Amino acid sequence: MSTPIGSMLAEARRRAREHADFDGFVALVPYARFLGLRVEAQGGQLRMRLPYRRELIGNPALPALHGGVTAAFMENAALLHLLLRLDEDRIPKSIDFAIDYLLSARPQDCFAECEVTRAGVRVVHTQIRCWQDVPERPIAVARAHFLLSYPE
Repeated sequence: MSTPIGSMLAEARRRAREHADFDGFVALVPYARFLGLRVEAQGGQLRMRLPYRRELIGNPALPALHGGVTAAFMENAALLHLLLRLDEDRIPKSIDFAIDYLLSARPQDCFAECEVTRAGVRVVHTQIRCWQDVPERPIAVARAHFLLSYPE
């Protein structure tokens, strides 16, 4: 049985897939909307973008983006990736999230790509890579597990 949010997700996903317009889809995930996260289709691959804003700076002396912003961006990127690639009617629940910070994030846009490395019936494992200038030079990498189906 479909829930109201499930129906909205399904319709937004359909529009996003057909027209490569992801704004309405991102708007359904409040924190992704707050961050200003953008989804871009790059040759069949989904790429997430976190547009730079001055209020995202955590260390003004460097300056560097706040590590929590980087982590939140990467976790939301994985969540949106799952919602767009899978036909889930519920928002997956985060089980765990582990991040390795490799470089300070400079005051500029960040990008992320996700890969589903294992998908079971109830749990999915993803890897997320985040960079700024060059995809081969990540600023952070992360691993996350999400619960796909769960009782109401």
